[in-house]
Amino acid sequence: MTIEITLLGTGSPIPDPNRAGPSTLIRAGGQQLLVDCGRGVQQRLAAVGGSANALSALLLTHLHSDHIADLGDLLITRWVTTFTPDAPPLPIIGPPGTAEVVEATLRAFGHDIGYRIAHHDDLTAPPPVDVQEYTTGQVWDRDGVRITVAPTDHRPVTPTIGFRIEHSDDDGTASVVMAGDTVPCDSLDELATGADALVHTVIRHDLIELMPQQRIRDICDYHSSVAQAAATAKRAGVGTLVLTHYVPAIAPGQEEQWRALAAAEFDGPIELGDDLHRVEVSARS
Repeated sequence: MTIEITLLGTGSPIPDPNRAGPSTLIRAGGQQLLVDCGRGVQQRLAAVGGSANALSALLLTHLHSDHIADLGDLLITRWVTTFTPDAPPLPIIGPPGTAEVVEATLRAFGHDIGYRIAHHDDLTAPPPVDVQEYTTGQVWDRDGVRITVAPTDHRPVTPTIGFRIEHSDDDGTASVVMAGDTVPCDSLDELATGADALVHTVIRHDLIELMPQQRIRDICDYHSSVAQAAATAKRAGVGTLVLTHYVPAIAPGQEEQWRALAAAEFDGPIELGDDLHRVEVSARS
């Protein structure tokens, strides 16, 4: 019994030819869960044999543009490439505000949707979605996979949530926590307690603070540094720390610098890498 984590996009709001926007694919118990959908997510999905119409659910940590940039493309592509009659709607689980964003996105694609309905006899309604908004509690329980959410702290972006994904069978329970963008907070510590892996977005405060633009330096007050993410992992007693959403992007040859910053706070396995980096975790005995 395992959970597979694929860092589909490890980039940031700054366009990068080598890194797609923030997005992570979780495969567990035959289910495929997409966490956030930054720019380029569908190309990255295709690279690992996935697709929009194979997703079990879309999970959104928050509504910052870099985390939902490809929402419209994902919804339209799933709609036009799903050929099963009466296909179920895509579950979309996110914080309050998600329903409004999804509705506005579909409205923005209204002309396209109308053209396709007019052209294809088997398309008779807009893309079906099932939007669910939460800030806390269990939100999913299907075929041995459970998902729980809890608040995180990315203020003034509010509300924001993290996800704990658990896969259980006769051999035990494996768990992965998706922190999203946040500073350290008690609710994330509680959500991540004892998890087999914590996937955490990180920035390099030391590098960002050297930049001349105040607007860029502002991001330091609502994102975790590498050391802060590692300290969260230590407090929560997680098995493996997986870093993503690197700001600035990790330059070639700098990987061990980033790893060392995390290792100063957390003595477990630390995973970081380029887009499509894959990590497999199992329940710890």
